[in-house]
Amino acid sequence: MNEEFDVIIIGGGITGAGTARDCAMRGLKVLLIERNDIADGATGRNHGLLHSGARYAVTDKESATECIEENMILRKIARHCVDETDGFFITLPEDDLAYQSKFVEACLAAGIRADIVDPKEAIRLEPSVNPELIGAVRVPDGSVDPFRLCSSNILDAKLHGAKVLLYTEVTAFIIEQGVVKGVCVLDHQTGQKAEYRAAVTVNAAGIWGHNVAALAGVNIGMFPAKGALLIFAHRVNGIVINRCRKPANADILVPGDTVCVIGTTSTRVPFEECDHMQVTPDEVNLLLTEGAKLAPSLSSTRILRAYAGVRPLVSADNDPTGRNISRGIVCLDHETRDGLKGFISITGGKLMTYRLMAEQATDLVCKKLNLDKRCETATTPLPGSEGGDIEEVSKSIWTKPLTVHKAIVGRFGTRAARISVQEKEDQALVCECEEVSVGEVKAAVERLDVHKLIDLRRRTRVGMGTCQGGLCALRAAGILGETQKCTARAKDDLRNFLSERWKGMYPIAWGDTLRECEYMEWVYTQVLGLQKEEAK
Repeated sequence: MNEEFDVIIIGGGITGAGTARDCAMRGLKVLLIERNDIADGATGRNHGLLHSGARYAVTDKESATECIEENMILRKIARHCVDETDGFFITLPEDDLAYQSKFVEACLAAGIRADIVDPKEAIRLEPSVNPELIGAVRVPDGSVDPFRLCSSNILDAKLHGAKVLLYTEVTAFIIEQGVVKGVCVLDHQTGQKAEYRAAVTVNAAGIWGHNVAALAGVNIGMFPAKGALLIFAHRVNGIVINRCRKPANADILVPGDTVCVIGTTSTRVPFEECDHMQVTPDEVNLLLTEGAKLAPSLSSTRILRAYAGVRPLVSADNDPTGRNISRGIVCLDHETRDGLKGFISITGGKLMTYRLMAEQATDLVCKKLNLDKRCETATTPLPGSEGGDIEEVSKSIWTKPLTVHKAIVGRFGTRAARISVQEKEDQALVCECEEVSVGEVKAAVERLDVHKLIDLRRRTRVGMGTCQGGLCALRAAGILGETQKCTARAKDDLRNFLSERWKGMYPIAWGDTLRECEYMEWVYTQVLGLQKEEAK
């Protein structure tokens, strides 16, 4: 199990995935290690906003400029992950209208398009917006699917020769004479231990990078800022709606796929809570109250679930919320900073700037390896966005495209032809809410490192629709059970998946949602006997 690589990357979030892709594209022998599944941390726990940078224009010009530049790049290289909705920054009667001029001026200075729109025109373009608005500015915001984006980067890294180990945790560093030579790992699925060596190791573990650095004997001043969000059962708005004021709680409503997301709060939490984020009743009430000020219909729209993530901020300040901390990129060379050779940490930033973060980290890796190879990730499309018109793909593949075909194209772009849905059996739906077919599930299991139902959710959106897994989880578990040849494992996986779904539904379990939860519990425990199996 002892293998040598040019670079080992720790962390399977979007930063680690992007760094693995960049390193592999530059010809390096790459190993990516993730203790859980891809996009398990902050990457999969945000509002999916394709930042124009306008939100930071007044308070953090550097981050704003980075955002708009990467925004334009992602629209080209990750078309199948992006929805170009545009965005409004609205001023309400309780806000200071004078801030709008300052906001527009800051946007233009950062290179961000910012057009003042008459409130009546804003209402015409986005009927869900609060009709009491007194000002509106249109900016190039949008939405991006973080799971799809992360998976595409991982796939491209593998296509360029990278090796990816999921559910594998780094337990120690191999350090010899002040040089990091590699890592010791534990495979949580098999219990097997191993060692892997490389000339350079990159810490891209997000907020958990604090603990990874500590294993190497160095410290990073991380600031764990918890952000809570709510997902609503359908797409209320077609254009992103923001409050035109300094960043605050619940001031962004993002439409994405079949839902919309209101976010976010910002509260400092202890490091020991980062693995067990829970949304409180107060946070739900705050998000609902403030969210309804953006789009009044939210107050009567069903909530699907609540969830929270932790921003990987870096600061030595005592700011209790983290709102004033820069979202800028932090790339640390621990040789110059701490005297520890062969070790780099890349953190800070945000989903929007992941590619730039990866470029900076890879540049430093190449410098340490004396490799002169330029970055090409800004111009090379991700798998699924290579050539051709994505919207025309289904017509070119299938003579009479069904809705299931269009859904596959929406998720896999130009690679949709690789998914077999010619037979009626493969066309059958596993998840009606998200139009996920049997063929798509099989393809994900075979090619996208799917080991569990929760992995399948991140690759295909199974269980992310209105029923939250109530109708589709059993079907998906059946397919996984067939491919893995283990019924007992499939039942355990099903129990764990439903428990994970319940954690997000619990904070908003009232009315119809509570009734549905009770019904799901009755079906799975009384009819299917999952509770009885657990008791044995």
